[in-house]
Amino acid sequence: MTVPPLTRPARLRPGARVAVVATSGPVPEDRLAAGLDILRGWDLEPVVAPHVLDTHGAFGYLAGSDEDRARDLQEAWCDPGVSAVLCARGGYGAQRMVDLVDWAAIRAAGPKVFVGYSDVTALHEAFAVRVGLATLHGPMVAAAGFLKDPRTQESLRATLFAPESVRTLGLDSARPLAPGRAHGVTLGGCVSLLAAELGTPHARPSARGGLLLLEDVGEEPYRVDRILTQLLRSGWLDGVAGVALGSWAECGPYADVRAVLADRLAGLGVPVVEELGFGHGDTALTVPLGLPAVLDADAATLTLDVPALV
Repeated sequence: MTVPPLTRPARLRPGARVAVVATSGPVPEDRLAAGLDILRGWDLEPVVAPHVLDTHGAFGYLAGSDEDRARDLQEAWCDPGVSAVLCARGGYGAQRMVDLVDWAAIRAAGPKVFVGYSDVTALHEAFAVRVGLATLHGPMVAAAGFLKDPRTQESLRATLFAPESVRTLGLDSARPLAPGRAHGVTLGGCVSLLAAELGTPHARPSARGGLLLLEDVGEEPYRVDRILTQLLRSGWLDGVAGVALGSWAECGPYADVRAVLADRLAGLGVPVVEELGFGHGDTALTVPLGLPAVLDADAATLTLDVPALV
């Protein structure tokens, strides 16, 4: 089975209501306020879910209880007046709440825009496998990079409102790690979360036929090696069409990380682009997941067959 193309949600219009939810770690109130101001500047109406500013009583790395985080996501999605659900931040915790969401209710509510990255990779995978919905690997409302970097902001804004204007993706930093050109459906995100999905009840069986996006933060080179080796040994990477690499912030000297990436991925015999410009870097492009695209390693670009949103 190859990675299938997924259903695209509708683009946003001025005045659209967008829900902000905390699926993972606790959210700094000042950064949330600054992110909401940016959304309002785009003529959106952000609605903050009830438990966004919660902190778990026993585990300070969680934004409230698993049940409350799951309920916030589900209720926001099932609100017919909400056009998009945006994550406030990553951290850790999405895996703890993903199975508490009523995915049948999510499917019944119909397609909407979903945005996040990092720990939110677990939810991107759930929307892909359990709902069949294309999502956006993009900046989060209370993330420092979104608040500080105009290009990160503009990439998301253009994708939300004028997706046909951002069909070809890639920063000037992008370059080939392995040459070639490939067509497939985009998937992926934070590589440690993809590895952590293996063996779970609703895990994607493989990345076969897909264009795999990989990035991470805070993983030393030997841990990146371990994660990629696990994906290789499990067969999850068998038949992948191409690989696009994003940022490796706080993973040690990039030369060391790059050596691991080349060692573990070159043997796949497929095009690989490095530093495409998504993830935890200073500038993070919004990249749709679940859409057919062409990865051109020699040009160091990812070009979508269709706009991210209809």
